Amino acid sequence: MLSDNEKLIAVIGATGRQGGAVLRALQADRQFKVRALSRDPGKHRELADEVVEADLDRPETLNAAFERAHGVFLVTNFWEPGTDERKQATAAVRAAKDAGVKHFIWSTLPDVEAISGGKFHVPHFTGKAKIDRIVKEAGFKYHTFVIAPFYYQGLLGALAPQKQPDGFLGWALPLDPDVRCIHMGDIIEIGNIVAGAFAHPNQVGHGEYLPLVGDFMSFNEIIDELNRQGHNFSFKQVPKEVFATVFRGAAEIAEMFGYFQTHTYLGSDSRDQIALANKIAGRQPTKFSAWARVNFPAPKNAQSAVR
Repeated sequence: MLSDNEKLIAVIGATGRQGGAVLRALQADRQFKVRALSRDPGKHRELADEVVEADLDRPETLNAAFERAHGVFLVTNFWEPGTDERKQATAAVRAAKDAGVKHFIWSTLPDVEAISGGKFHVPHFTGKAKIDRIVKEAGFKYHTFVIAPFYYQGLLGALAPQKQPDGFLGWALPLDPDVRCIHMGDIIEIGNIVAGAFAHPNQVGHGEYLPLVGDFMSFNEIIDELNRQGHNFSFKQVPKEVFATVFRGAAEIAEMFGYFQTHTYLGSDSRDQIALANKIAGRQPTKFSAWARVNFPAPKNAQSAVR
């Protein structure tokens, strides 16, 4: 059995972006032992103090995964084919409660349906938000919600600049680029907030919402910053109906940008929540300009034309 000064945290999604960030932050903090949960633990034996099999789609694996755990961090992946986030989260909450877990932290997102009065339909946001109630009503001694931002990393991935008709790289999105509405951050820094929350449950273990926000920008501000660093990116605002046909899932992304423009990413004045998150993390998150200098290097000839 672990002693009181060796509390164990079970991290779901430990090989993913958010879970991996939480795992590394907890290891760096050294206040807890860490149990990494994976569907294939044999591939990740050196990942943490313990590596245990767990599959959210196989609830029978979760009881052993949460045994003796003081805390659980849960994140689910909406974009993984066949995922039923509500079913997965319900199974995790039930198993954690049965195992006697004291502190449950859930990675959620704003409730777009509630915030917009049903005007915008963004299931990958609202679906997570509707799980909050399940966590609240489970009766854990402590529970906390963390909110992931618009990932800086997304500008190198799913929303990377594309070649435009004029031959230059840039973005064509259904968004007014002058509206400051995007709460952004380096997703690896969400681990600092989660580790801080586990370490200070009396301050943030009563259902507090802790958003990771490194910057709050318009898309033109994003592009201006990148261009100051040597790029030559462009932006064109396109109709929602046009963008919705560009790729599979584009209709929901168009809705998401419409929601951002009208309500902002977080949907309300969240300055107090952001300040609390930064306090609990023990540091200020990285600004976009600093992140971009390291992760978004400009071409050597300072040109982004590809024609």
